[in-house]
Amino acid sequence: MNSSETTQKKFKALSAPKGVPDYVPPTSAEFFAVRNAFIGAAHTAGYEHIELPVFEETALYARGVGESTDIVSKEMYTFEDRGGRSVTLRPEGTAGVIRAVNEHNLDRGQLPVKLAYSGPFFRYERPQAGRYRQLQQVGVEAIGVDDPALDAEVVALADRCFRSLGLTGFRLELTSLGDWDDRPAYRQKLQDFLRTLPLDEETQHRATINPLRVLDDKRPEMQEMLADAPLMVDNLSDSSREHFETVTGLLDDLGVEYTINPRMVRGLDYYTKTCFEFVHDGLGAQSGIGGGGRYDGLMKQLGGQDLSGVGFGLGVDRALLALEAEKLQASSGRRVDVYGVALGAQAKARMAKVINDLRQAGVSADMSYGDRGLKGAMKGADRAGALYALVLGESELNNGTIAVKDLQAHDQTDVDITSVVGELQSRLGQ
Repeated sequence: MNSSETTQKKFKALSAPKGVPDYVPPTSAEFFAVRNAFIGAAHTAGYEHIELPVFEETALYARGVGESTDIVSKEMYTFEDRGGRSVTLRPEGTAGVIRAVNEHNLDRGQLPVKLAYSGPFFRYERPQAGRYRQLQQVGVEAIGVDDPALDAEVVALADRCFRSLGLTGFRLELTSLGDWDDRPAYRQKLQDFLRTLPLDEETQHRATINPLRVLDDKRPEMQEMLADAPLMVDNLSDSSREHFETVTGLLDDLGVEYTINPRMVRGLDYYTKTCFEFVHDGLGAQSGIGGGGRYDGLMKQLGGQDLSGVGFGLGVDRALLALEAEKLQASSGRRVDVYGVALGAQAKARMAKVINDLRQAGVSADMSYGDRGLKGAMKGADRAGALYALVLGESELNNGTIAVKDLQAHDQTDVDITSVVGELQSRLGQ
């Protein structure tokens, strides 16, 4: 092997880790638009921003999410740091939010505490379309008040997030998992049923720790065996049933369509009472695009007050696939509104000043760089999706003007260069 081959082998091109997507232009514009639409809807509903650590103590998720869940038992990225502490890349957001609320005494003020967050979460899953090892979510949590009206608000907010993108091909599935007082009798009834089934050793162990987790088993043979399993929705206490009926009544009043799915079991142990999931059949087997529910007892379990909460996590990656399935776009495809084309060194220096003035005035603008001619530079304006192009050459410099090209109307106007910023603001309605 010669030195050139050795160098080529040493500097082989690197790729992103398996199951970790890059969002690059033009797809990144769609990603940005979806994420911002979700966050904007949450802020409009009074949810304040919280920025969470990317990793936490492993105990937070073991206690908060549940050791019987696939997330904790199979999917977490857990490692020991240099201080010998076990830490985990965050697999979900709710436990971290509760920890932060407890730690910073946010629950000592006005309730409910309403928080919104976004960012990457990490689960070691088998990568497939829209299901990644680094997944992107936007979530909200409303903590401190056990009010069915708050459940309805959170569900309706999630529904509004998806509809704000123009999506229509999804459905909302809803159920109640009862409260902690409902669970013992139902747990016993479910375990008695499961003992009659020929379960494998791992499933038997899961049935002992948390039999509800068995209902979440997606294997066809298991779903067939579980067809006659007792359902939580049929074993609710009067108070839990009243809570659920109030939630569904409020959703009816708000015009939020839903279907009752009594077999729904979310992949997290902390859910109680209202539980929901948004499903899009255009995504194939992995059809979930977001969901959430109420979680009584989680705050106390993590060392805080015995306060309830309700929230959701919406998949940005999943929403992008849903948009693709419905042939929709969330972004305009426009990188800037104005694109400058300068012909010659003097014109380029003056154009740079014009572009800077536009940006300071709040107009999105870019310009052509290099020594391309007018035709080549105008291609840059097209690729940027600009509404207007500014052309500045020697004759315009001599006249103190700049050509404003309307790229939609295909007309051109010469404007005094000192007033071009105001002219474009007026045309753009700013």
